[in-house]
Amino acid sequence: MDQVNSDVAVGERTGALTSTGHPLQCAGAWAVAVMAGRERPDQVTADDLDAVAEVVGADAARAAVAAKTDARYDWWKVLFALYPNAKVTHAGRPRDVAVLKSEMAAMFAPDDAGGAAMPCTFCGAPAKAVWAKSKLPMFDTNKALNTLPPGIRGWPVCRGCRIAMWALPYGSWVTAGSATVLSCEGWQAEREFAAANVQRARRIIQAGFPGGLGAGARPELVALRALRAMGHGLSATTLWSFKNDNQEPWLRVTRTRRAVPAFLATVDGNAPLRRGWRLLEIALTQRDQDGQVTVGGSAEAARLLFEAEDGRSRSLLGQLHQLLWDLDRWSSQDRAALTRLAFSYEKEVYGVEPDLSGVANLIADWIEHGSGSPRGRLAEYRNAGQNGYQLSRLLYQASFRLKLDGRSVAIGSEAWRPFVQQRPRAWEQRMLLAAEVLRLLDQRGVEVGKQPEDARERERVEQLVQQPVLSGDEDNYHHHFGGA
Repeated sequence: MDQVNSDVAVGERTGALTSTGHPLQCAGAWAVAVMAGRERPDQVTADDLDAVAEVVGADAARAAVAAKTDARYDWWKVLFALYPNAKVTHAGRPRDVAVLKSEMAAMFAPDDAGGAAMPCTFCGAPAKAVWAKSKLPMFDTNKALNTLPPGIRGWPVCRGCRIAMWALPYGSWVTAGSATVLSCEGWQAEREFAAANVQRARRIIQAGFPGGLGAGARPELVALRALRAMGHGLSATTLWSFKNDNQEPWLRVTRTRRAVPAFLATVDGNAPLRRGWRLLEIALTQRDQDGQVTVGGSAEAARLLFEAEDGRSRSLLGQLHQLLWDLDRWSSQDRAALTRLAFSYEKEVYGVEPDLSGVANLIADWIEHGSGSPRGRLAEYRNAGQNGYQLSRLLYQASFRLKLDGRSVAIGSEAWRPFVQQRPRAWEQRMLLAAEVLRLLDQRGVEVGKQPEDARERERVEQLVQQPVLSGDEDNYHHHFGGA
């Protein structure tokens, strides 16, 4: 988090609450700030903590006594996923709201005066309360040996951080079994993410998860909307998704590049890029036989900007490459918009702006003027285009064929070396090359696909394209409350 309107830095104690670099504490601190109506966590007062603690405790107590058929029971599921060993979520908990509220109030009570204090585990402030894993998410499980030294009852946690760690589900993207929090270099995005989730949490507490955890928005989509607060600034973003039960806890980490906010701002300010992004969202939307959304396209498109820590994630460029080869689906205008989006993404986010003109023109010349049908040669190029060795053979044959036909070939093998070598991220240049070849063929009037003929479908697509990017395809209840 950067400094905000003042010289207050992360971890510097100025009030009753401090936002730290710990992603779970930070998410909870922003939730407290939002719930208290404060702009930043360092503005939260002791009275604010009293009010937030009362809300958190009352919500937890009422959820704990709710019947399984009651909508409020869904909030108990959320709490159980984060604090499975707490008294308010334990199977043997009392079914008395007053007793549970009293338990929660004791957890959040101010430290007693006098006596020795220890530095808070999270923010370093003086703390006398000691918490163990039953009250803290992601602090060991029943399957793990206790990592505390012998005779130590837990970790010291100050009052502000105790309340923040239980405000966590309000400021994170929650399902009935997991939570996702956001860390960002820009404080505005962290606040926007928390604000959206606090609103969603209040609705879940009142109405539950309607229809189960079906299609809908995802944390990545909420995060991208929050990143818009960054404008053209550079800011890396991390999503931490975790499950904290006693059986199979897990943690998954995905990140965006620092230039993603600038890329989003560029898309917002450029009509062809907005069209390309909306076409991507529309293409990724899936519906059932009744026309109800089963997979939200806006959410799926947002996921493409996040890279998994383990490397197992789809790329935006790869998805655009796949769409562009659906030749009979798009008009020339649509292909141009998708192509421009691919080139803009690579330039803005990765700084990649390769010289494609020579090799792309060679391939386009061969497709247009070689023997056989252009669509047959285009299919041949498609089959070879993502394999360096096969692409090298095709380029050699295309060059030789054009020369035999008396046509000028302006480049040699040195020009296509970057596209056929085995080196990191060479696949990106091959995908961009394919997009440029298709653009050139469109520009030359070479038919690469049948133009969509369904006038009603084209009209429907044009209406959808005009909607704002990242707006969501699901204008129903599931859009607001669906699972991740």
